[in-house]
Amino acid sequence: MQNASMSLLLPDALIMAAAVLAWLNETFVGDRGRRVTYLIAVLASLVSGIWFATLVFNPAAQSQYFFSRMFVVDGFASAMKAVVSLGYAVTMIYSRKYLEDRDLFRGDYMLLGMFALLGQLVMISGNNFLTLYLGLELMSLSLYAAIALRRDASQSNEAAMKYYVLGALASGFLLYGISMLYGATGSLDLGEVLKAVATGRINDAVLLFGVIFVVAGIAFKMGAVPFHMWVPDVYHGAPTAMTLLVGGGPKVAAFAWGVRFLVMGLLPLAVDWQEMLVILAALSLIVGNITGIAQRNVKRMLAYSAISNMGFVLLGLLAGVVDGKAEGMANAYSAAMFYSIIYFLTTLGSFGIVMLLARRDFEAETLDDFKGLNKRSPVFAFVMMAMMFSLAGIPPTVGFYAKLAVLEATMNAGLTWLTVLAVITSLFGAFYYLRIVKLMYFDAPQDNTPIASPIANRWLLTANGVVVLMLGIIPGPLMTLCLNAVAHTLPAL
Repeated sequence: MQNASMSLLLPDALIMAAAVLAWLNETFVGDRGRRVTYLIAVLASLVSGIWFATLVFNPAAQSQYFFSRMFVVDGFASAMKAVVSLGYAVTMIYSRKYLEDRDLFRGDYMLLGMFALLGQLVMISGNNFLTLYLGLELMSLSLYAAIALRRDASQSNEAAMKYYVLGALASGFLLYGISMLYGATGSLDLGEVLKAVATGRINDAVLLFGVIFVVAGIAFKMGAVPFHMWVPDVYHGAPTAMTLLVGGGPKVAAFAWGVRFLVMGLLPLAVDWQEMLVILAALSLIVGNITGIAQRNVKRMLAYSAISNMGFVLLGLLAGVVDGKAEGMANAYSAAMFYSIIYFLTTLGSFGIVMLLARRDFEAETLDDFKGLNKRSPVFAFVMMAMMFSLAGIPPTVGFYAKLAVLEATMNAGLTWLTVLAVITSLFGAFYYLRIVKLMYFDAPQDNTPIASPIANRWLLTANGVVVLMLGIIPGPLMTLCLNAVAHTLPAL
């Protein structure tokens, strides 16, 4: 449909208007208005997230195009935008006390977060190479600045510099790949590129070079090996609130962005880019899970956990097309979508607990800081245990079903060896997840300081843990939603 209702863009426009309103508030009111800026950021992202969620079930919102087909609203986009918007609101609530204790509760952080969220929305709904790139840069530039906000910390400045330099290199790879694809197909529109590639009359060498550089750019943003060098340093060096801002929504957006590039635009070349993803996925599973065992810093451990989990997401992406047949596309890509959402949910809970344990002038970053947590707070220990069990893929948490769905898709694609590798490496990963559970429940606490937490954090973290368990017991509705969103969005091969 070309004559789409502009009302479908209102939740995106709400985030943009809120960012401008918060900017004006910071300009004319200054530090006195930071709580107003905070409320604007949380309420706008919360309302937009709920609004996006309603669009998922709206038949009129299926594959509507805007701005000369540069922007698309479909079930897949609405679902993923609901996740990143609601996730941003949760991130802000979890981060508030942590930021206040470090004099970082400033409008700069909230504004940069809102612009990063806006970039993620553009990445998810982009239907043109140029739109996809602009969304990526809006998100990335905001995150570079957010990581460097703590100017008095050399670690933060070093992390921001590494992220910026490597991110610029990845952007160069991506732009070069896009230029090759444009030169070969004569279009930047995903639909037109798909048709041009499907004709089979384009120089394969030019297309293949373009695909290689595009896959490199996608792998960098997802933190897949060997483009993972920035992940542990940024996770460790940045303040924990900024780490969650980088490691949460951007991972979901990067997955959706990769789907737009590879599936919506380059599906006829699936045989070529799937072979590349096989290598990336295998290396990510091996390096992420094995290197994570050696980490004593929780944030670095979660960084290598992120690398291994992105390996699982790539498994779903590479299992869609088998011998040129597309029968398993919907199941494979919906499994990857389900996994990315669940990973985001567990990341929120994990970093929420890490920030909760931190105090002014004290970062709860080492494994020893989790010793005896059950004696200090049984509720928070239970929430962290649920997050660790989910990341390890232990039932009845939802992480088990997320891994199972991806492994089933990989098996159906005939990649038995890769499925076995994923299972074996996950056993290594389970060691460092269960190590935290052991420390919380079986070791004596080193610090008996009471855990002071705002009531909003307390209830939200408890709800986060309950959702991880409930989705593990009843995963069907979310899995069905992912399947329907993907099935109504996929192009024909």
